[in-house]
Amino acid sequence: MRKLSIILLFLFTTLVTTAQNKKADTLRLALSKATAPDTVRLKILLQLSHSYFISKPDSCLLIGQEGYDLAVKLNRLADQAYAINTIAVAYTTLGDYAKGVPLLFKAIRLNEKIDDVPNVVKEYNNIGSAYVSKQDYLKALPYLQTGMKKWNLYSSSHRLKDYAERSTKALLFLNIAEVFLYTQQIDSADHYLQICYPDAKKNGFPELLDNIERDLGEVEIARGNKAAALKDLRDAAAIAGGIEDVEMLSMTYLSTAKLYHKYKQQDSAEYYAQKALETAGSQKYLQDVLNAGLVLYSYYDEVQDLPHAYKYLKIITAAKDSLFSQDKVKQLLSMDFDEKQRQRDIEAAQVQVRNNIRMYALIAGIIVLLVLAIFFWLANRQRRKAYTLLQKQKQETDLQKAKVEQTLGELKAAQTQLIQSEKMASLGELTAGIAHEIQNPLNFVNNFSEVNKEMLEELKAESEKPKAKRDEQLETELINDLIANEEKINHHGKRADSIVKGMLEHSRSSTGQKELTDINAMADEYMRLSYHGLRAKDKSFNSELITRFDPGLPKIEVVPQDMGRILLNLFNNAFYAVNQKKKTAGADYKPEVSVATFAENGQVIVKVKDNGPGISDGIKEKIMQPFFTTKPTGEGTGLGLSLTYDMVVRGHGGSIQVNSVEGEGSEFIISLPIN
Repeated sequence: MRKLSIILLFLFTTLVTTAQNKKADTLRLALSKATAPDTVRLKILLQLSHSYFISKPDSCLLIGQEGYDLAVKLNRLADQAYAINTIAVAYTTLGDYAKGVPLLFKAIRLNEKIDDVPNVVKEYNNIGSAYVSKQDYLKALPYLQTGMKKWNLYSSSHRLKDYAERSTKALLFLNIAEVFLYTQQIDSADHYLQICYPDAKKNGFPELLDNIERDLGEVEIARGNKAAALKDLRDAAAIAGGIEDVEMLSMTYLSTAKLYHKYKQQDSAEYYAQKALETAGSQKYLQDVLNAGLVLYSYYDEVQDLPHAYKYLKIITAAKDSLFSQDKVKQLLSMDFDEKQRQRDIEAAQVQVRNNIRMYALIAGIIVLLVLAIFFWLANRQRRKAYTLLQKQKQETDLQKAKVEQTLGELKAAQTQLIQSEKMASLGELTAGIAHEIQNPLNFVNNFSEVNKEMLEELKAESEKPKAKRDEQLETELINDLIANEEKINHHGKRADSIVKGMLEHSRSSTGQKELTDINAMADEYMRLSYHGLRAKDKSFNSELITRFDPGLPKIEVVPQDMGRILLNLFNNAFYAVNQKKKTAGADYKPEVSVATFAENGQVIVKVKDNGPGISDGIKEKIMQPFFTTKPTGEGTGLGLSLTYDMVVRGHGGSIQVNSVEGEGSEFIISLPIN
């Protein structure tokens, strides 16, 4: 019965695959004829690359890159984002997360430029999905939740237009369900699957239905419901085969193998695990090859079948190195050749032994027994050699793992040291401004103190006169003036104290504790400190400071030290930019730096704008990257905007946007959630 089901499924998959191939052939034919205009060729390239990203990711990468280059040439941002998304998903499908995830972030920035919220949400979902595939669930969940939050805001005020938008919510729920599934929170996983399943079925989302059916099967496996699990997995395999979703077909086979293994049906378990491995390997889905190899290795390791265990251990090692250490490909190929040669030698020796047994059996039974004894001795010796080789491989793997962990530790220490250096550089910039700013209240304190001394001496001289000659009105006026002067001394002393406390808060290591903070007051304070800091180094520098603060702006919870560093970085960059432009611009140029705040859509918005030289399109996408700087050597570490991005996005759940026109100036926009 099982063989008949497999044959029927194979025939069904073949028919649908033929239809998919015909569609691809049609697109390729249209592409060969699309000589003009370029917009038609671009549309065909994007459709063709998207049709390949599940079934033929290698072809998808080549065609997608050609489409992206043409979209750049035509300056079509939406098509650039679409092409980058397709390329990124192909990379993550192949298990190359280091290339795929950064491209997804690039697609987010492109879609944000054209205010395409549905595609921004889709990219956040793809990032979360990549981390789910990578089995890093703690990193996956925040991206999925961010995507869901943005989607709820968008869908509450927009009518869903097309297939892609209607499927977005179901896909988000599916990935969140998988996070809970793989972290053994079965009831939560089932809850989210039951939400997205009816929607996917009603709207006809086959690329989601096969995944949902497989996950439902995994839930039933965990609950011990064999019949229900088997039904869900068969449905998933049928759908995946129908739409040529090779990766999901491999994953479904592997889930089926786990089901049979759980119920001690080892032949079926090994069969489906082999199918999973072959299916994943056919399209180079390395993560799925690794998963299937691990399962097969565990099966043979349980029964002490060391030659087979070693075979799959080698497959596992190759997949791991391809995923995480590309430099070892040549070494793996060499190991693979040596192992195949060794297997051929074993097979040849076994054939020779069997031939000897047959020959000696014809001579005499005693000789046959002797040959059998020799054969078993040789087999045992080979088994010991295989076991020794496995142990050696394990030791090498453990050593490599220890080296990787040591390297990661050194990198983290270096990163911490660089971040601290950036903070100290920021503190140095702040100190110059504070020294200038604190000078004013100290001058007031000194001046009023000298005036009070003179007035007290005058009051003393008046009090020493005989009572009849005293001028009581003069004494009263002197006393009142002294009281007023002391109040001014107290006011300016508190001002100086406030500045010193602010400096101490900025220099203190962040505790991560959020506090209700007046953003208007903080922005005004750091703008002036940054300005005076630059003037302390260059007395000839002047700039107009423009503030447009929303008087009704609510206080929000932020980490004060981090928020101070964010604002100081932005103001320092703005004043640096206008100062650089002033050195080359004409006499008519007047440096201006402005800051504005307002509340909008549950967000506090802070805009820092300058009329400096602006940022060219060629480097605009790199300015948030660590160690990237346009300043001369020795004037910048390249960490300021990178740290600012991390503190805004990861530390406060906000966003940062850059608007710039080369030659006219730049504007940085920070959005922070009110709640």
